[in-house]
Amino acid sequence: MTPFPLSKQILYAVGTMGWSIMVNLIGVMLVYFYLPPNGSGLHILITQRTFLGIFTLMALITAGGRLTDAFYDPFIGKMSDSSKNKRGRRIPFMLYSIIPATLFCMLVFFPPTHYSSRLNAAWLACFLTLFFMATTTYIIPYNSLLPELATTDEDKIRLSTFQQVGFVLGIIIASFTNNIADLFSHLLNITDRTVCVQYSAISLGIIGGIAMLIPVLAIDEKKYCHAVPSSTPLFKALKESLTNRDFIYFVIAVFSYSMALSLITNGMLYFVTVLCHIDASQGSTFMGFLVLMSLLFFPLIPFLSKRMGEKKLLIFSFVVLAVVFAGISFLGKLASTPVIQLYILLGIAAFPVASLGILPNALLARIASGSTQSTGDNREGTFFAVNFFSIKVGQTLGLALFAMLTIYGKDPGHDFGLRLSGMFGCALCLTAAVVFMGFSGKKQ
Repeated sequence: MTPFPLSKQILYAVGTMGWSIMVNLIGVMLVYFYLPPNGSGLHILITQRTFLGIFTLMALITAGGRLTDAFYDPFIGKMSDSSKNKRGRRIPFMLYSIIPATLFCMLVFFPPTHYSSRLNAAWLACFLTLFFMATTTYIIPYNSLLPELATTDEDKIRLSTFQQVGFVLGIIIASFTNNIADLFSHLLNITDRTVCVQYSAISLGIIGGIAMLIPVLAIDEKKYCHAVPSSTPLFKALKESLTNRDFIYFVIAVFSYSMALSLITNGMLYFVTVLCHIDASQGSTFMGFLVLMSLLFFPLIPFLSKRMGEKKLLIFSFVVLAVVFAGISFLGKLASTPVIQLYILLGIAAFPVASLGILPNALLARIASGSTQSTGDNREGTFFAVNFFSIKVGQTLGLALFAMLTIYGKDPGHDFGLRLSGMFGCALCLTAAVVFMGFSGKKQ
């Protein structure tokens, strides 16, 4: 098989940056856009009325969209594994998903009315679900290329590191949503904040779509991947994947961590504006600080993974991140200024953000490659689909939990719900650490 050159590895990672821009645009702005805090300049677009006393409409919509998409994951994973397309098993799925993903990402931010209405709720439910499904059609085949392109453990960690660089660059770009909205307001003299955010979403969607296209055009899958299409039926493939002991521990830990991360990501703008009393446009500054700090640790992760082992390194990272999430509950309550408190927390979070961004994909690629070697069946897509399913369920529950916690306070002077989200994030990360202790860490 032709070695995968460094230049192609970098171009492959650009695809991660593309879908990261879209996913993080949704993650950071969705709740803030539809249920903005007082003083944001935005309009409340859907009702905050609760169902059964705890479930908000936003929680139900996002949970429904994510869960519908999550059940789509194994299907697209199996379709990708079994594909006999002349261009390869993965690239065609990636190509045909880019335009729908870009379009649906934009439409999420274009509700029919600028006031709270059932029509807005129906619009959001429809296009959010379609966006999730379109990005899934790209991400699962894309990630399934990793164990095929990277043949050794060192190669897997290197390629996963490049992926994570792409992902954090996507976070940085998405974190400038409000700054781009400010720019449109200034250049076009637009006073309606909703319209400015919409223009910002269009711009970021286009950038993300172009980035997703780059690996499709740059990588000749037939040249670098020689996998044989899988003939195993879907449910048999799922059953066989779930009999892998390490895979089970891995998936449960990732689920818990994903729920915590979603809980905090969706609350980020609230933490900045409500708990720290900082303008929303400054959110990109803090996010940029976190990303740049985490990038400094990227070269250290492969070295530490060899010295400590991936298992110990991940458990340590879960625990450190739990401490950071607990600290969110005390923002603005300690002796130092909120800005200093936030910088301290982000500085501490930089290391676990780096390790948890790099190692999970590399470990999953190892698990998938080991299964292929032992069974002779190329089911990489199924492994990544099941893992992505668990991530999405975790993200769904995290977003839903955050939306429900806002009932208990999301505004200045009434912020208990936001502080409570930090403690939930802490508990979920500690759960991930405990679960991952069951992972054997043995090479397949």
